[in-house]
Amino acid sequence: MAGPININDRKSKSPLGDLGVFVAISDLNLKHQQKSVLKDLNWTINTGEQYVLSGESGSGKTSIAKIIAGLQSAIGEVKINFNDKSQLPAEVLFVESWYQFKNLEGVANFYYQQRYTSQQAKDTLTVHAELVSYGKEKGLHLDQVEHILEALNFSSFASSQLIELSSGEHKKLQLVKALWLKPQLLIIDQPYTGLDAASRNNLNLLMDEVAENGVQLILISNDTELPTSINRFAEIKDGKISVSDSRATSAVRDEKRLKEIPDFLKESPLYSSEEIVKMIDVNISYGEKQVLKNINWEVKAGEKWLLQGHNGSGKSTLLSLVNGDHPQSYANELYLFGNRRGSGESIWDIKQHIGLISPEFHWYFDANSTVWQSIASGFYDTVGLFQQLPYSKSQQVDELVAYFGLTESKNELLASLPLGKQRLVLLARTIIKNPELLILDEPCQGLDQQQTQHFNQLVDELCSNGMTLIYVGHFESQLPTCIEKRILLEKGEVKVVENLNIEILS
Repeated sequence: MAGPININDRKSKSPLGDLGVFVAISDLNLKHQQKSVLKDLNWTINTGEQYVLSGESGSGKTSIAKIIAGLQSAIGEVKINFNDKSQLPAEVLFVESWYQFKNLEGVANFYYQQRYTSQQAKDTLTVHAELVSYGKEKGLHLDQVEHILEALNFSSFASSQLIELSSGEHKKLQLVKALWLKPQLLIIDQPYTGLDAASRNNLNLLMDEVAENGVQLILISNDTELPTSINRFAEIKDGKISVSDSRATSAVRDEKRLKEIPDFLKESPLYSSEEIVKMIDVNISYGEKQVLKNINWEVKAGEKWLLQGHNGSGKSTLLSLVNGDHPQSYANELYLFGNRRGSGESIWDIKQHIGLISPEFHWYFDANSTVWQSIASGFYDTVGLFQQLPYSKSQQVDELVAYFGLTESKNELLASLPLGKQRLVLLARTIIKNPELLILDEPCQGLDQQQTQHFNQLVDELCSNGMTLIYVGHFESQLPTCIEKRILLEKGEVKVVENLNIEILS
């Protein structure tokens, strides 16, 4: 009978060359909160096979990746036969879907607004310093990373502090380090998260390049645009894994029927002003680096906007002004909800009008809150629930828990849920107070096609009461049908403002 995996016994070197078994997984079992995730799973990866691993949210994809990398324990056996003739490092590198960095004192618990505060930013390394440190640790030469930085359009971020980077920029830093190292086995969880179309295309070319040099890939992804080197496909379903040499056509899941929206969300938000956002010649700079240049933009009550732009175009900074998080807003002519910024209102006065989801906010959210507490915290704009709710508010939380199909999970920790359910919890949190403005910054990162479709159906339903929406997403993504206007940023400037038909973008 197979016992717990012993990490020290799981790796060996073998002169396999181009033939033979590279990874052998036998009788793998994993339970999460008494629920079986992996059940007597067997998977053989031969030398030269380049895999895409797929499966529904919560099926165990990330868990099996961490088990192979020796980062998570399980019952069963994992053997990795590294090639002792290869010049590549005999190691497994797992690139997580999210990046966790630390400040100069080794602390990782940042708060959301901290990334816009210049004094706090100096507490973290620059991108260049991080790469220098990584190169020394792994024995790599800096001149070998330049073409990777250029391909991912990341060279200009050398002097940026880690805390200043957006989610897409953090993803690029993870990928740069992984492609620079070129380990014998590279596992990437959601490689395309937060990347614009050009960066995704260049990433595929870079992954083909390292595959030619002997790196074996396992990509956890539901995307269809993949490296040409990918030659095997695996899917986890009901705790087992199935393998083929072509991507199986997924059976279309029944479209989820939406429940009736709670009564308190059928009412139109109580607008304090017809003018939600107004920016006049707004400029934002960090030292000599200008991030936003002469931005003019007006959002009126009830409008539904799509915000787009390449990585580094200024989208996150623009949203930080709307959220009230950016300290440089006081130095600009910026009006939020009818009041000029700096006219006596606090950040909490602004946030009471807004519901927000973003990858960065998800990072910093309290992972120790239960689902119910996470949703309830939206009443107070906190990242945890620190007070008891009155009965009327508790009833509204219960109604949303039921509406989003989260009743069975309401007492579970947010961090224990699959990503798709976590996003539903945060969506529920954003709309609990029926806000005037809903800001959804790439809310479907990491979700599969069916999850994305369901999420956006919910957004359409929730916005039907006249709520104002700013939605960040790519052309290729499925988008809510309610979107009616678009603003496009390019290198910190407004490139396009237009009315649109969402069917053109889908």
